[in-house]
Amino acid sequence: MRVVVLGGGGRLGKLLAPVFPRPATWLTRQDIDIRNSDALRKALTGTQAVFCMAGVTPGGNAPMEANIDLARRTLDAAQDVDAGHVFLFSSAAVYGRVSGALSEDGPTAPQAPYGVAKLAMEQMAADHEHPNTVLRLGNVAGADAILGGWKPGFALDVLPDGTTPRRSYIGPACLGRVLSQLCMASDLPPLMNVAAPGTVEMGELLDAAHRRWQPKVAGEGTIGQVALDTRVLERFITFDTSDSTAQGIVADWRKTTGEQ
Repeated sequence: MRVVVLGGGGRLGKLLAPVFPRPATWLTRQDIDIRNSDALRKALTGTQAVFCMAGVTPGGNAPMEANIDLARRTLDAAQDVDAGHVFLFSSAAVYGRVSGALSEDGPTAPQAPYGVAKLAMEQMAADHEHPNTVLRLGNVAGADAILGGWKPGFALDVLPDGTTPRRSYIGPACLGRVLSQLCMASDLPPLMNVAAPGTVEMGELLDAAHRRWQPKVAGEGTIGQVALDTRVLERFITFDTSDSTAQGIVADWRKTTGEQ
């Protein structure tokens, strides 16, 4: 099975490539310019699965709308060469401040340009003729602002009830396994939340990793919980209990990155 990953040089790609459990071609922006249609069609010829991790994230200079363009170009090229299923990466950011269990068929309310652009990308993909699945990705340990962004003196929001914000998380090796298994799945839906089941407190992750942090009072804009409903994903993937615990996620992150 030939698998191609576009955007392999990004933070997520660098984290996943060493632990991805099947052979794959990881292409960075130095390897291919997705805006070059001829080069992209050549790269996708003969593929059975394509993961497009290429995109624009907050903090850069590129417009967020580039996420729509890169996804569209990938789908167009895949259709031109009759490539296999395309997986596009969206984000839990499309849910914004929606409360409760966040399901694929429930409401969305992105709060920032990044989430708005990702939601527009999803809508474009839903209208495209080439087979594709959009993955609404939760926090990935090591590519996140908590474990991946920790520095001495790190301050973390504490909510009025004394807890820290809860998020849907997944370890990098666990995510690699999930993506690898999705390559082989049939009858995939057009949209799927991707995270380990349940949520974990950010403070618990830092404690499990023995990373000291300072509490700060959560501001009005702090979202207390982002809980992805993973029942659709669990029709295709079986998780271990440890995949959802702070200790298990940290162990996965350490094994993947060599962090101590």
